[in-house]
Amino acid sequence: MRNTPAWNNDGMNSQGEQREQGEQEEWSRHRREAVEAKERALKAARQDEHERATALIREAVAGFLEAGIAPVPLRARPYRGRGSVRTGLEGWYLKQDRSLAVDAEGRFYVLRVEGGLLSRLRGEAPDPSPAPLVVGRGARDGDTFGIEELLRMRRRDPVPA
Repeated sequence: MRNTPAWNNDGMNSQGEQREQGEQEEWSRHRREAVEAKERALKAARQDEHERATALIREAVAGFLEAGIAPVPLRARPYRGRGSVRTGLEGWYLKQDRSLAVDAEGRFYVLRVEGGLLSRLRGEAPDPSPAPLVVGRGARDGDTFGIEELLRMRRRDPVPA
């Protein structure tokens, strides 16, 4: 008696199904490992960028203070509506539109908040954001600056309170 494969209704034998399933699992595992490796590399690159940008910001803050450019109270703009919201933060605006700022500790802020009635009355401080080396990358307005260049511009021409 010969050992013949048992065929199922799909025309595959159980050994073929097992091999195909094993190949799919191997491919899925390999793909998952590749995605995880890319995520780790991207996270490490972002962390490196943040550390380098923070070092530049701290250097610039020292330069602002040496040049007698005092920090100003920072205000944030709401996502919807007009006006601005008190933040309780002090620092230096990086852009003329007052959408970005740094504080004396070298933290980078995107000055946008919810801006509801309660935050307009009490104020609302945004959380610091990871500092980028290139400000405005990917923005639709085309306003892209290297952080070092932007900090130099603000030392020459600070944004008033």
